[in-house]
Parts: sequence; structure tokens; C-alpha cells
Amino acid sequence: MMLEEILEKYKNGEIELSEALEQFPGKGIEEMGFATIDTDRRHRTGLPEVIYASGKTVEQVKQIAERMFNKGIDVLATRVTAEMAEAVQSIIPEAEYNPIAKTICYRKIETENSKGYIAVVAAGTSDMPVAEEAAVTARFLGNKVETTYDVGVAGIHRLFNKLELIRNARVIIVVAGMEGALGSVIGGLVSKPVIGVPTSVGYGANFQGLSALLSMLNSCASGISVVNIDNGFGAACQASLINQL
Repeated sequence: MMLEEILEKYKNGEIELSEALEQFPGKGIEEMGFATIDTDRRHRTGLPEVIYASGKTVEQVKQIAERMFNKGIDVLATRVTAEMAEAVQSIIPEAEYNPIAKTICYRKIETENSKGYIAVVAAGTSDMPVAEEAAVTARFLGNKVETTYDVGVAGIHRLFNKLELIRNARVIIVVAGMEGALGSVIGGLVSKPVIGVPTSVGYGANFQGLSALLSMLNSCASGISVVNIDNGFGAACQASLINQL
């Protein structure tokens, strides 16, 4: 139960003071021994607590998700395995697993609270896992999302076919590996904020995404910001903050 809900219930006489104090979060901290959940993050920053599953055990992910769910906190876990997703669904059957994005999420109330939509554009089909992570995260944060995949510079005419959809977005996330050129191309065609996401897709000299990262950082197009390699989640958080201004 969130802080506002607790206070509202006490104000309306639905719970006693002692019950309200029991549920009152201690500085937004939920101790679990192996993890400390930030229960007040959404109110403080506009972005909720999210589980980064990589490096955690299946049981740890399950227990964190269960504690968040029981506290009334919407659940999103990124970089999950199929086994982790199955464990979370055993306690939250309504949670949705996206095997491409490697995410699992549950929202108590499915609402959109943004003024416009976020466009997620991927250069190639191989970039889809990162793009899908961005799309799932942006929707989880309450944004309408439109996706456009496989419109990279190797066949630039494919991008022009989707240009109106991209231009009408309030924020554009561009996901690209190889040389990462798509960010610069879109940045030179639109009047909206562009967030570049370099991916580790590419052959040897791509250096696991470093070449795409440097290309995006060195873009001559204005209005482009860049997140870390394969960080679809981070791009979606930034896009959501912009979209909901």
C-alpha cells in the first residue's frame, strides 16, 4: 500500500492509527537481507523501483517481485530468464513475460498518463531485444508507444515509409548496432528529442557496441542524447520523463 493510500484510509476512518503506523513505510525502505527495496522511488523521482534480474538467482527475483506485489507496487523485471519469469508468474499469474525483451511486468491498473506517444525505432531485426526492452519499459511507465523495426540505413527508403509516424512522436528512441548511423539520420529529419541506444549487434570491429556508441556520441545532428550500450531500459526512462512533462 502506497503512502497516499494509507493516509487516505486513515483520514476516512477505514483504518486505526495503529494499523496505519504498521503499514507506514520507514523512509521508503523495505529490507529483505539480500535486497533493499526502494518503496518510495516513484514519488521521489517519477520512476518506480525496477528489478534488474541479471546476476540474481531465480529465488531472489521471485522473492523481490512477491514483496513488491504484496506492497502494492507494480512489478517490472528486466533481463529475466524464462525460469525467472515462470517463478514470478507462479505468484503473480497476470504478469506478462516478453521473451524477446527478456522482461516480465505486472501493472495493477493499465493507464496511459502521457500527452503523446514515444516512437521506438530499431535499425535491424537483430536490434529488437533492446528495442523491445525499451518499448515494454515505456508502456509500463504509462506511455503510449509505437514501434518501427528494421528501417536501418542499409535500405534507407524503408525509414521514409515510416517517417510520418516517427515525426509525430513526442520523443524518439533510436536503437542501432553496427555503425549506429540511424540516430544521426533521424536526428537530421525530426524536431523532437532523439535518444540513441547503441547495441552490441555487429561483427568484430563493432567491439560489442563501442563503435555504435562512439558514432552516436559523435553525431553531427543536433538534439540527440545517448545512453549506454544495450540500455533500452534507461532510454525508456528518459523518454518517459520527457513525454510526461
